[in-house]
Amino acid sequence: MIGSVQRAMRLLETVAGHEYGAPAKQLARETGLALPTAYHLLRTLVHEGYLRRDRGLFFLGEAAERLSGSGARQKRRSAIVDALAHWRDALGVPVYYALYREGEIELVCLSDSPVSPAVEEWADFRETGHAHAIGQCLLSQLDEDARRDHLDRYPVQPLTPYTVRDNHSLLRRLERVRRMKPVTERQEYAVGTVCAAIPLTLGGTAATMAISLPAHQADRLLPAARQLQDEIGRRLGSLALSISM
Repeated sequence: MIGSVQRAMRLLETVAGHEYGAPAKQLARETGLALPTAYHLLRTLVHEGYLRRDRGLFFLGEAAERLSGSGARQKRRSAIVDALAHWRDALGVPVYYALYREGEIELVCLSDSPVSPAVEEWADFRETGHAHAIGQCLLSQLDEDARRDHLDRYPVQPLTPYTVRDNHSLLRRLERVRRMKPVTERQEYAVGTVCAAIPLTLGGTAATMAISLPAHQADRLLPAARQLQDEIGRRLGSLALSISM
């Protein structure tokens, strides 16, 4: 063990316990360190950005807060990864989580298996939102101006014989999407695949969870989507922070 590292970590933990800061003498006393040792370590931690000093009191610095923030984000991501894996196994389908952030469709996480593989992203999901259920579900949650802005940047383009043909047709379809109902597409993104996406309510953020199936199992699509929606409804409260990451 490296003693100086252990002592520095004890100091950081002790400072974290003082919301309004603490002086060096108090920190030395609480950690059981000699005052000169505490001073030396505190100066080093301040220099490295892990602590900051203000009017003789020590507080956590930006570097420590970044570590804390990263850890919290990892914990939230683990929660959603575990939830998707559970639903994947329970339903026997790949499960996707995506949101619309800063004008872009972002596939945040997906969970699949060799038995239930995800759709191959052969055309960039961000640019082909008109053709897959994830994109259609996210776009349906935007206002008209935001939809038109997206389509100005990523206009409709046919990917399969089943893809919607133009921007106008897509906008008309999006207007007909019923609130909180699954959005489905059948072979519009990839021939041989059907998908369903469920809208999520996360304040002002458009988000969705989705599933996909081979086209020959299309009869399973809506029952599985409704089952996933029920599962999400039961756990949405506990997952709200995680899925808004």
